[in-house]
Amino acid sequence: MTRATAPTAYRSPLHEMTQATPTCLWNDSASIPELTYSMEHGAVGATCNPVIVHGVLKKEMSFWKERIHALIEELPTATEDAIAWQLVREVSVKGANLLRPVFETQGGRNGRLSIQTDPRLYRDTKAIVQQVEEFNRLAPNMIVKIPVTRAGIPAIEEATYRGISINATVCFTLPQCIAVAEAVERGLRQRESEGKQIESMGPVCTIMVGRLDDWLKVKTEKQNITIDPGYLEWAGVAVFKKTYRIFRERGYRIRLLSAAFRNHMHWSELIGGDVVISPPYSWQVRFNASDIEVRPRMDKPVNPEIVNELSRKFPDFRRAYTEGGLSLEEFDSFGATRRTLRQFSAACHDLDSLVRDFLIPNPDVP
Repeated sequence: MTRATAPTAYRSPLHEMTQATPTCLWNDSASIPELTYSMEHGAVGATCNPVIVHGVLKKEMSFWKERIHALIEELPTATEDAIAWQLVREVSVKGANLLRPVFETQGGRNGRLSIQTDPRLYRDTKAIVQQVEEFNRLAPNMIVKIPVTRAGIPAIEEATYRGISINATVCFTLPQCIAVAEAVERGLRQRESEGKQIESMGPVCTIMVGRLDDWLKVKTEKQNITIDPGYLEWAGVAVFKKTYRIFRERGYRIRLLSAAFRNHMHWSELIGGDVVISPPYSWQVRFNASDIEVRPRMDKPVNPEIVNELSRKFPDFRRAYTEGGLSLEEFDSFGATRRTLRQFSAACHDLDSLVRDFLIPNPDVP
């Protein structure tokens, strides 16, 4: 498959990965300068959500300030939340436009901008699907994020059936990934049975590897667990590698995506797989400045001693690592899910607050 990337003065580690292995690079940001850098080093996709937009606006306020004022004039009755989500749409569309040539070259498999649905809708299948439909219409190369919650799984199946490429997010465990893959397969099979095309679809299932590690570290402190601290850096990698093996064995037509980076193994240990690596810009700069050898490691298993020790001391790791370890009804109550939904919801409020400062300037600030 031909990669559509801009030339670079030297082959950086990330660029080398994209050229020498099936592993794809996406940029965990829709900031145009950051995405441009990433594409110069082989990236073929990107992400947008309220967290990212809040960061983009703060760093690039000189560019966006005039547009925010214009939106306030154009939408005279809109709430701060409505204006905030319009900014999410506009930042996403700009990123999608930059990726459009890659999308056209690679037939829809890559070149997509991943836009997140409102995390506060995580319990409402119908509301999620409605927003997925609307976001999918923003650009031909959108891929829409749906949380892997009890309500999110049927939304994933329905969106797939409607021909929408999805990115399953708020996902940390093997049971969640299996549920996503099966939902996507049901949606794809139904489309096929009705003679509808699926060739240009490019669904992915994210595993937030670092957030699983984070959750086990929280449990370590709360429950006074003593363990080699290095072992805690392997939990997400172990789940990712086992999930990848099962996906290949069963022939699921969805790729895995690694996100929530905390160490270089969330990249280096997954090289060689037909997967997506999606680090933030800052991690890409770090990886490109590193001397880590770019070689396939995906099929190298995590040390069984580490997996056994994590399983022995952390029931939540056993649940994350074991097929059937979590039921659909338990997805929403898993610790990493609750923490992430709370953080994502808080980011919506942070973005609202930024817009509020334009709508209702603080009279106490000169």
